[in-house]
Amino acid sequence: MNEYLALALVCILVFILNMPFGYWRAGVKKFSLQWFLAVHVPIPFVVWLRFGFHLGFQLYTYPFMIGAFFFGQWVGARIRLKKMNKNGNEKKA
Repeated sequence: MNEYLALALVCILVFILNMPFGYWRAGVKKFSLQWFLAVHVPIPFVVWLRFGFHLGFQLYTYPFMIGAFFFGQWVGARIRLKKMNKNGNEKKA
């Protein structure tokens, strides 16, 4: 598989993987154990995807992977906050 295609596919998968964790993170107290887990549990899966698609850890892949990771977390949090606002729950945990 083309290296750039593999990078794009892994970034999409990392984004999708992090959306539920961002959703979870938005509903818990910041810097609590659950918050810490919501941020760090997906990391082994990201490493597994890197090895599975033979990307390794080349320096040029980091901006894309980190961007996909945090964008997935952000989108998941936004989904939760919009859902809470829609249901009339203005309070964030």
